[in-house]
Amino acid sequence: MLNALTLLIVCQFIGEVTARFLGIPLPGPVVGLIVLLGLLVWRGGPNAEVETTGNWLLRHFGLLFVPAGVGVITQLDVIGANWLALLVAIPVSTLLGLVVTGVVMQRLDRTEDEG
Repeated sequence: MLNALTLLIVCQFIGEVTARFLGIPLPGPVVGLIVLLGLLVWRGGPNAEVETTGNWLLRHFGLLFVPAGVGVITQLDVIGANWLALLVAIPVSTLLGLVVTGVVMQRLDRTEDEG
């Protein structure tokens, strides 16, 4: 488990450094996930230790939302001052995300059928 966690943290670190150094408009952890994906594709998939550790992290994923929930509670005054913008932004961004995901999936499905 320690080796797998080290791999995950090193990939995240590489993503953070890369995003900041190159000025990529993506969060470092996202770049790190892309690095991890490339590494896993190159290796032919995750080994048993990485898979076990990943499954363990996913089982306890809900705990990672506790700090975000606390952050929301501590910022209730800001939320109250910007309630209208939030009321518009949340549904619009959700709908936009669904539409983009649907379009991408349709195009990927089309290219898979052609190939």
